Amino acid sequence: MTAAVFSCPELSGDTILLDGPEGRHAALVKRIRVGETVDLVDGRGTRATGTVTATTKDTVTVDVVRRVLEPAPSPRLTVVQALAKGDRGELAVELLTEVGVDVIVPWAAARCVAKWTDKSLQRWRSTAHEAAKQSRRAWFPEVREVASTAEVAALPDVLVLHEEAATPLSAASVSGDVVLVVGPEGGIAPEELVALGGTAVRLGPTVLRTSTAGAAAAAVLSARLGRW
Repeated sequence: MTAAVFSCPELSGDTILLDGPEGRHAALVKRIRVGETVDLVDGRGTRATGTVTATTKDTVTVDVVRRVLEPAPSPRLTVVQALAKGDRGELAVELLTEVGVDVIVPWAAARCVAKWTDKSLQRWRSTAHEAAKQSRRAWFPEVREVASTAEVAALPDVLVLHEEAATPLSAASVSGDVVLVVGPEGGIAPEELVALGGTAVRLGPTVLRTSTAGAAAAAVLSARLGRW
C-alpha cells in the first residue's frame, strides 16, 4: 500500500510537525498512527518520506528518512478552462490536476453561464490542492486569476479545442510548452475563435463536456510531449 500524502509548506529539518488543518485531517480523518510511513510534499517539488513517531487529536510528528527534490514536469502544460456552472468547474480542475497539468487559467468566455467570484477562485485552488495530494504530486498546479479573451489570446503557442476543427489533436504540431484552450458548454463564439488565434484542434468524432474535455486532451498532449 502506498504511503498517504500530506502537504506541508516547510520540509527542512529531521523532524516535522504536521499541524493545523492538515494535521487534523491526518490524525482524525486519515487516522494515521505511530509507525506508519507518510509522504510530505510542499507543492514546489520537495517530497519528504518519513515515519510517524507521535500523534495527537490534531497533529502528527514525522521523522524524515528521505528527502528528494523532484524535477518540474517539462514541457509545461497550461490549460485555459472556461467557467462551468454548478460543480463542473471544480470537476474540471480535479481532473486536470490528476493528469498533471501545470497551470490552470479560468476563462470568462462569452457563452459562459457561471459567474466568477473570489469564492470561485478559492474553490478552484482548494480543489487543485486536494487533487494534487490524492494523485501524489510533489508539484501542485498553479491556479491563476480569471482571464478575459484578450488575455488568453496573448498567451503563446495556443491550441484551441473546437468540434469543427479539421486538425486532430493527435496530429497537431506540438513542441515545447503548450497552452490548451477549452471552451464552455455553449461552445466558443465565432468572434472568440478569431480573436484567440492559435491552432484549432479536435479530439475526435464525439463532443466532450467542458469538465472532461481538458483532461482528455491533456492526456493526449502528455503522451505526445513525452511527459508520460
